[in-house]
Amino acid sequence: MRKNELKQRLAKGVKALNGWIAVPNSYQAEVFAACGWDSVTIDMQHGASDINDLVGLLQAIQMHHVTAMVRVPWNEPSMIMRALDAGAYGLICPMVNTAKEAEAFVSAGRYPPLGARSNGPFRAAAYAGADYQPHANEEILLFAMIETAEAMKNLDAILKVKGLDGVYVGPTDLALSHGKPATLDPTDKDVLALMKTIVDKTRAAGKLAGVHTDCAKTALKRFEDGYHFSTLINDVNLLARMARSEIAEARGQGKVEGSKSY
Repeated sequence: MRKNELKQRLAKGVKALNGWIAVPNSYQAEVFAACGWDSVTIDMQHGASDINDLVGLLQAIQMHHVTAMVRVPWNEPSMIMRALDAGAYGLICPMVNTAKEAEAFVSAGRYPPLGARSNGPFRAAAYAGADYQPHANEEILLFAMIETAEAMKNLDAILKVKGLDGVYVGPTDLALSHGKPATLDPTDKDVLALMKTIVDKTRAAGKLAGVHTDCAKTALKRFEDGYHFSTLINDVNLLARMARSEIAEARGQGKVEGSKSY
């Protein structure tokens, strides 16, 4: 089976950068994936992609030496299995609040005896190799999103779930669930403390921690906190930022830093 390059890089201590795709266009995904990311994630929860877009997007990303992942819409077995069968090499599952929910995610994402995933990797075997099924449990990365007050209460139990590779932090929902302003670059001391608790406990459990950010400067802060990989916003925001900056500069207004997040 083709090796998971993101998993290999993280094992070597590389601070990985993850791209995020909200637009279901394979040409754009192909160009985006060639920009130097360690991995690229297709967002099926808050992005525009549905199951019919998935194969084309995965093919575009996997033309390059980039690990293709998917954030599934929800912790629902059929969608988890279809995303993996289509060739995703990693999954991010939103709103995992309890160990039981983490176990359900792992069950759908792992073949027996570790889980209950049904065997039928229609595209995954074509991309990864004919020996996909015996090795998939070793190569596929599974991340549970920690983004609520309930998940924080159950973090220790979630991290003990066998077959779960790590967690992925959604800072905006995490902040909202604690009555704080939603932002990808939190400055609230309580939210920052929560995020530090997550990465410290995840590392202590021998698992991987990822986080969503709004820009390179914020990603660097999260790396300093100990996160293994960071996402830089998404394709829509990066496109809008570049366009605004170039337009402003061409009009003699100077470069524009930052922009509205979509």
